[in-house]
Amino acid sequence: MKRYAGLLRGINVGGNKKISMADLRKLVEGLGHEDVKTLLQSGNVVFGSAKSDQAALAAELERAIEAELGMSVGCLVRDAADLARIIAHDPLGDVADNPSRHFVVFLSGPVDPAKLAEVEALAKPGERIAAGEREVHMWLPDGAAETKLTHLVFQKRLGVTVATARNWNTVTKLGTLLT
Repeated sequence: MKRYAGLLRGINVGGNKKISMADLRKLVEGLGHEDVKTLLQSGNVVFGSAKSDQAALAAELERAIEAELGMSVGCLVRDAADLARIIAHDPLGDVADNPSRHFVVFLSGPVDPAKLAEVEALAKPGERIAAGEREVHMWLPDGAAETKLTHLVFQKRLGVTVATARNWNTVTKLGTLLT
């Protein structure tokens, strides 16, 4: 049984797409996954599964949320090795001194460095981004509310269907839950 983190895009933000964590756990358990836990109220679910295709697991979550809760929610799934790699890689650790302003944008596809340069051009002075495999690390010293580097910018400019960000505190907690 492999452990996964499911990352749901845009739930419980500003009163939109409200999903209780109890309902999310029940939904994931109903898909046959085991040892289901949620983290915070913002769409983070950790579970064990015999399945191994992350894209198929994400699509399964999206379909179940649509069918059972009537909401269209983009989902991504990452395994323990992915989270461990992301945490160990941390290309912005030398400048990111506040974990609530240090973000990882998880993407539904690989990072194209040429396209990422277009996104980087939108950054305000002091903001930094660095490519990973299927993620982008961001340092936003003024916080997420003040940046032009939103999930929609990443989706449009990088040509991915889902982009969802988590701050460093959440990324490291998810990594711990997966071990």
